[in-house]
Amino acid sequence: MFKLLKTEGAARRGEFTCAHGTVQTPVFMNVGTQAAIKGALSAEDLMNIGCQVELSNTYHLHVRPGDKLIKEFGGLHKFMNWERPILTDSGGFQVFSLAKMRKIKEEGVYFNSHIDGRKIFMGPEESMQIQSNLGSTIAMAFDECPSSVADRKYIENSVARTTRWLQRCKDEMARLNSLEDTINKNQMLFAINQGGILEDVRIEHAKIISEMDLDGYALGGLAVGESHEDMYRIIEATVPYLPVEKPTYLMGVGTPQNILEAVERGVDFFDCVMPSRNARHGNLFTWHGKMNLLYLLLIVLAVAFLTDNYIPSMGSEGPLALRFLREYVLIGIICLSLSTTKHVVCKRNHYSWHPLNEVTVLFFGIFVTMIPALLFLNAHATELGLRSSTQFFFATGTLSSVLDNTPTALAFHTIAMGLA
Repeated sequence: MFKLLKTEGAARRGEFTCAHGTVQTPVFMNVGTQAAIKGALSAEDLMNIGCQVELSNTYHLHVRPGDKLIKEFGGLHKFMNWERPILTDSGGFQVFSLAKMRKIKEEGVYFNSHIDGRKIFMGPEESMQIQSNLGSTIAMAFDECPSSVADRKYIENSVARTTRWLQRCKDEMARLNSLEDTINKNQMLFAINQGGILEDVRIEHAKIISEMDLDGYALGGLAVGESHEDMYRIIEATVPYLPVEKPTYLMGVGTPQNILEAVERGVDFFDCVMPSRNARHGNLFTWHGKMNLLYLLLIVLAVAFLTDNYIPSMGSEGPLALRFLREYVLIGIICLSLSTTKHVVCKRNHYSWHPLNEVTVLFFGIFVTMIPALLFLNAHATELGLRSSTQFFFATGTLSSVLDNTPTALAFHTIAMGLA
């Protein structure tokens, strides 16, 4: 049951009550494709970060370890030690991604496993049976996800078939939920709206599936190659034709910006593998854009450990090439960061060479103008009255309060050399 609490324009705040608890919307669902989040996150970790709904994939769990095995464990909740709601994707998108290994017919889809190549058949009934074995809170209807660049006739035929498959999914779920050995007899069914980036096809399909009175409605076939502008246009055109009293789910989205744009257009549910995938690669999303922590970590490690304390040959007695190993590594990390960062990211973060050029010129000027001063200090060191370590301590502290540390160190090192 979905309860609408507040609206602001098309954006909405609600509560979705289901067999495994109440979900506050808008909500982002963390994706554990095979009943686990990659990157060593446990179910307890998900609870601690406030994950309300976990999403797993029907196709992947069917192939490995097998939905029947999971049913023997008591369902997906017990299998992964998770008490909150779980949504299972129908497998339709995975079939879409296996374009070279599939054959779509009215009864369903014939395709080959991406793991061992064995032939698999999946239709609406099979998808519902697998999801029933998994015992998820929400099951997604089996659909075809047509390419956004497919021609109009193909998309229209595909959407018509998806509608027929939806009715079969609804009938099969009603049958499965009535069986004695079904794990979750209150399993919900969400329909999926398709139609590529054709507004009229999307709207007509939304009207048809809305009449079936299902538990929720999803927008599928977006974020699969079309522009963000096209995605926002389709969301804005389609959502008004879906039931207001049911939750709306944008599948496979996405970035923080995508989510905010979609919330503004009336979407309640989101999912994407991107947050955990980016985290595994050292990326962090901030209000100032995406940060790559991996390069920052490499710089910290280089500064901390590439010294003669850990590599004795980097000392003054070692080969000349090794004395500047740390500097070589730091320059390499900088070049790697520049070469792997997209130009659009640099532009968005207002990156330019101007500050670096300014600092380079400034330091060059400082050291050039210091040479006469250093020569003078070396020649007249004995006349400056600095003899004891206490005098050096207070003198360096006083000078470093108004001068950069490096020029200060050079100045007093030169005086000490003149006293030797």
